[in-house]
Amino acid sequence: MEPKRLFDFIYYQQENHPLQEAFGGRKDGQWQYYSTAETIERANKASRGLIKLGVQPGDKIAVAVYQNRPEWVALDIGIQQIGAINVPVYPTISPGEYEYIFNDSKAKYCFVGKDDLYDKVHKAQSNVPSLKEVYTLDRQEGRPYWEDIFSDEGQEEVEQRKAAVSPDELATLIYTSGTTGAPKGVMLSHNNIVSNVLAVKQIFPVGPGNTVLSFLPLCHIFERTALYMYTYTGLRIAFTGTENLGGDDGDLKAVQPHFFTTVPRLLEKVYEKIYNRGLELSGISRNLFFWALSLTDDYEYDKQYTGLAAIKLKIADKLIFSKWREALGGRVQGIVTGAAPCPVKMARVFSAAGIPIREGYGLTETSPGLAVGRFDPGGAMLGTIGPAIDKVELMIDPSSGQYGEGEGEILAKGPNIMMGYYNKPEATAEVMKEIDGEQWFCTGDVGKLLKGAGERYFLQITDRKKELLKTSGGKYVAPAPIENKLKEDFLIEQVMVVGESRKFVSALILPAEEALRDWCQHKGLEWSSLENAIQQPEVIQKYQRIIDKYNPLFSKVEQIKKFKLLCENWEPVKTDGTEAELTPTMKLKRRVIRDKHQGDIEAIYTEA
Repeated sequence: MEPKRLFDFIYYQQENHPLQEAFGGRKDGQWQYYSTAETIERANKASRGLIKLGVQPGDKIAVAVYQNRPEWVALDIGIQQIGAINVPVYPTISPGEYEYIFNDSKAKYCFVGKDDLYDKVHKAQSNVPSLKEVYTLDRQEGRPYWEDIFSDEGQEEVEQRKAAVSPDELATLIYTSGTTGAPKGVMLSHNNIVSNVLAVKQIFPVGPGNTVLSFLPLCHIFERTALYMYTYTGLRIAFTGTENLGGDDGDLKAVQPHFFTTVPRLLEKVYEKIYNRGLELSGISRNLFFWALSLTDDYEYDKQYTGLAAIKLKIADKLIFSKWREALGGRVQGIVTGAAPCPVKMARVFSAAGIPIREGYGLTETSPGLAVGRFDPGGAMLGTIGPAIDKVELMIDPSSGQYGEGEGEILAKGPNIMMGYYNKPEATAEVMKEIDGEQWFCTGDVGKLLKGAGERYFLQITDRKKELLKTSGGKYVAPAPIENKLKEDFLIEQVMVVGESRKFVSALILPAEEALRDWCQHKGLEWSSLENAIQQPEVIQKYQRIIDKYNPLFSKVEQIKKFKLLCENWEPVKTDGTEAELTPTMKLKRRVIRDKHQGDIEAIYTEA
């Protein structure tokens, strides 16, 4: 039986790859796993309980957790198989944002994880007429607990409802993080996501019985679709949080995953730690470390090393790269990055070290996968995403104007394209375009298709359509490629390119504090604070050298003429009531940053 609805995946696993340890997480410091059968039973108990609460097909049930956990899986299945709609929400948003999402979706119930989530949602509840109750996934005194709704009666109705759910029906409502304006509810059907799962299952280098680590938020479609793929494949899934990954007692070493998905920033932080440890070495050890690192400079996917080059790489692998793999658990067969562009340097360095990195691309509106790099020979090309996935068609908009040859907005067509934006038919119409009688989804991203091995075409992302800058000279500049290249330097944490209606392009730079402190100490410079360091001439000169190194990679109009070092953190959530500089998926909120640093920007151009 090929799964057609999202809840079919767990039943497929039970029939084909039943696991004693299917979904696990830490509880009171100890790993606790639930079998396939136990997960199904908990899901059915939740389904029966929701029916007793009066939940009808089409009702919206919200879920918010700080960390992925087995309860999320059982609840997700329990909601969907009775025809209700799972509305996952980010745990880091404000009570006001919860209020907006719950009112827009008309959420009936909400299930929350630990810490302050109950308080935040309960605060919003008074202004949400539809929200009847908030349940916790952990026992908290005086608060409704999710297992309290469990019921042992009524399975016949669960089966009837399950049989009545059509693959074309709405399965989930996911609110986009929104770099501008209020979030929009993306309507995804069972078939939208299932088609994506079936398409990527054969791409990922894992099989039944392998172990995966899941730490990206399940409220984001990237990790959620991966979860369904893991379930379908029969993989042992260990849930954790990003704060628990590294170190000798971290979950990467404890779980020893064969595969995981991640965001590029996490790889950058791992690389920064590796690089900083290299700086701490001395003598032969230090020389050996940087010699090994230099061998990755000319790495390409599928490159065959022979003779002296092969001998050098084998030595570097034994002495240096094997330790990198050990830090990631020692069994990683592949990693797929998403949600943000992956710097070529990260993909090159880790892949050369025997940790294969591939990049995926898509949007919430596309369930999400559109293209992904393959792990088979000829299936990946550095600097590109990869080929389109099965049953998805990509096109570069022929009517795109101000871009280079073969470059334009990326359009997509396939069974994974969303049903539309909830309650927003006009917004839905805005992102659909008819070409030769067919409807194409407008991604808002700019790119090109490059011919690769065989008949494969590889998608290359060059920028966000709405993020193009136009200088006062009338020249268009794509900031994202410049920012991604600059962030390859371990001394840069974040950067935003500015220059709209200005005579040249500049940058706001957030130094990587730990890396800069190590650099200052290595150079014998006094360190008291980041704020003090960025005022020192030697530090400013160092960042100028970084700019000078990368500028030649871009056209004259794209080159950074001036920059400003900032002493702060850009975060996806603020505790002081101000608007966050990043979305929950770590994308820059350019308007917020521009407004906040208007004085710094003006100073750059006033001094010019």
